[in-house]
Amino acid sequence: MAIRLIVKEPDEVLHKKAKTVTTVTPNVKKLLDDMADTMYDAEGVGLAAPQVGILKRLIVVDADEEHGLIKLINPEIISMEGEQLGPEGCLSIPGLNGDVRRAETVTVRGLNREGEEVTITGSGLLARAFQHEIDHLNGVLFTDIAEKVYEYTAERSETEE
Repeated sequence: MAIRLIVKEPDEVLHKKAKTVTTVTPNVKKLLDDMADTMYDAEGVGLAAPQVGILKRLIVVDADEEHGLIKLINPEIISMEGEQLGPEGCLSIPGLNGDVRRAETVTVRGLNREGEEVTITGSGLLARAFQHEIDHLNGVLFTDIAEKVYEYTAERSETEE
């Protein structure tokens, strides 16, 4: 497995729609593994393939202890409930955070690393991470939908916790 370079804004790839994965190949599995390693190395909670420069519908998320690391191929949100407004950041947009309104609970369907269909429901941070990463697959960044964008500082982060 390898750590990949995270693409930064304003790279064009971040604004394009990713393509559906038609076959789960060894290369797709390796990419998912590399994405997980890259996400952990960057201390993120999610990463989408366009963030490593690849326009494929792949995400990895690790946002709660209940589910742990989730690797999804062709994820789609099939239901949304409630609402939450909170801060988001992005590994592709260092130094900025934004207040983004998201669903409180989402159910996502996709394929796991083995190509089997899975459905996962998550709330709070996991729901936010799913929505954020799936937005990446559609060329949408949190800065496109944030109600307010501001510079990220360690002091501000500590006061928000």
